[in-house]
Amino acid sequence: MPAEQIFTNARLVTADRVIDGTLVVRDGLIAAVEEGRSQLPQAQDLDGDYLMPGLIELHTDNLEKHMTPRPGVDWPSASAVLTHDAQIVAAGITTVFDALSIGDVNPRGKRMQQLPIMLEAIASAAQDGHTRAEHRLHLRCELCHPDVLSVFRDLVEHPLVQLVSVMDHSPGQRQFALESKYREYYMGKYHLSAAEMDAFTTEQKANSRQYSDRHRRAVVEECRARGLAVASHDDATLAHAQESADFGMSIAEFPTTLEAAQASHALGLSVLMGAPNIVRGGSHSGNIAAAELARHGVLDILSSDYYPASLLQAALQLAEQDNDYDLPRAIATVSHAPAKAAGLHDRGELRVGLRADLLQARVKQAQPVIRQVWREGNRVF
Repeated sequence: MPAEQIFTNARLVTADRVIDGTLVVRDGLIAAVEEGRSQLPQAQDLDGDYLMPGLIELHTDNLEKHMTPRPGVDWPSASAVLTHDAQIVAAGITTVFDALSIGDVNPRGKRMQQLPIMLEAIASAAQDGHTRAEHRLHLRCELCHPDVLSVFRDLVEHPLVQLVSVMDHSPGQRQFALESKYREYYMGKYHLSAAEMDAFTTEQKANSRQYSDRHRRAVVEECRARGLAVASHDDATLAHAQESADFGMSIAEFPTTLEAAQASHALGLSVLMGAPNIVRGGSHSGNIAAAELARHGVLDILSSDYYPASLLQAALQLAEQDNDYDLPRAIATVSHAPAKAAGLHDRGELRVGLRADLLQARVKQAQPVIRQVWREGNRVF
């Protein structure tokens, strides 16, 4: 990396406006954000493309798809991590929280067996300098799983863990308030027979009654003691939002109703929704649309969830919809807002003194095309 880099003839997306100008990087940090073109011969001309902060992803299970590319196929973990990392960086994401699930709701799943393998593969690749994005860990705690608390306690002290979410995917709870939707989703996803689904539903309800509340309290207390950010998941009611606020959570992931999202926002939680929800025009589970939350001004963070390339596309679409999100505010949902919610105060904006995590993109027929990506001033794509 050169000691100084100059990017000019760019549309700089700052915190509050878009300016035609020049950005200077010194020693991996943003040194200047200025209007106008640089006349210096070493300046890199970005051809009028957007230059914006590198994207920050708080919740993606994209790695799992590379660990198990087909049912019954276990891919080598080191290769899976590097393939996942390449896809993340190509989407303009410079900081990613890889979501690792503790507790498997799939009766035929292998998440629990893969968990230590994935964690070790991520940590090893990052330590060896093989990853291009910066990887952190997000532990997703399925509260109704009998072993979630013991496994969580084994993993929470890992230095890459910086975010924890708590969730209950049992029937009649939050995302699946309607049991009919629960049956439709899991029978379709895991190819269960009616009898298998009946047994699975009975078991999950019993586990939720026995473990969910107790595990929620214990996980949150451990996180508070360690200063870790905690997210709720699929809150559906005012009571859910109030409970999350009382627990000191900072993020409300995927609230399922406008009521829960508005309450969470008012109580100081950052409301996170899926970028695919914006791109597709609604929730695949039949819950509240992210665009509807934006129309009410209570959408704070977007996450690519299961499709990395959706993140920038969703932010750009958000800025074009019928709401109060201009381009800077829309880009903040995938940069500054997630950085702030996760306690990362050194990145997420084009501002002097912050890390030079940057992406260059042009928009062609409403489709963003990412041309270059830098992490701390180093080109990684």
